[in-house]
Amino acid sequence: MPFSDASADGAVIKASAARALAAGATADAIMAMLKEVTPELSCPVVIFSYFSPIAQRGTASFAAAVKEAGVKGLIVPDLPYAETSAFRDEAIKNELELVLLTTPSTPPERMKEITEASGGFVYLVSVDGVTGARATVNPRVESLLKEIKQVTDKAVAVGFGISTPDHVKQIAEWGADGVIIGSAMVKQLGEAASPEEGLKRLEVYARSLKDALP
Repeated sequence: MPFSDASADGAVIKASAARALAAGATADAIMAMLKEVTPELSCPVVIFSYFSPIAQRGTASFAAAVKEAGVKGLIVPDLPYAETSAFRDEAIKNELELVLLTTPSTPPERMKEITEASGGFVYLVSVDGVTGARATVNPRVESLLKEIKQVTDKAVAVGFGISTPDHVKQIAEWGADGVIIGSAMVKQLGEAASPEEGLKRLEVYARSLKDALP
């Protein structure tokens, strides 16, 4: 969901959000689009949104609209864990999974609480900082995955900085159940000469990542 103050995102996604907002993208328009396409999809859709647009609409209204659009989950990167309780209740009422994030700097006890409360899966942020492609994967991810899997049987997906087939292969070998790739995919679309070319580039890129999985 495009937002003007994307504090957790790097230059690529911030630029894409600015383009979308300048072109007139709104939450209502995005919900309407999702309502049309979700019945045709074989996989669940999760919305990534900052909390300010949610609060402006009202948490109950937003959760209900998301459910009506056919969305199955939410990721709200700037909502602190200590403040998730009320919104998590709204998500549960609307049969939505509120996916929570844990980072390399999250204390072990708080990490355990986050994994217990997270809906759907656990989002392991690979590095402290903002989104954006990195040359290598933080080696701490291997030990962090082991720590998380000792306290939960939920799936764990790794995001932030993941951009190449080698990254995907490495993370899968370390035991992750999934990878989350944003900036590198947005870049494929943003650098294309047309939407059609962008979708083709995105398809080729996504297949290269999938082929790297064991």
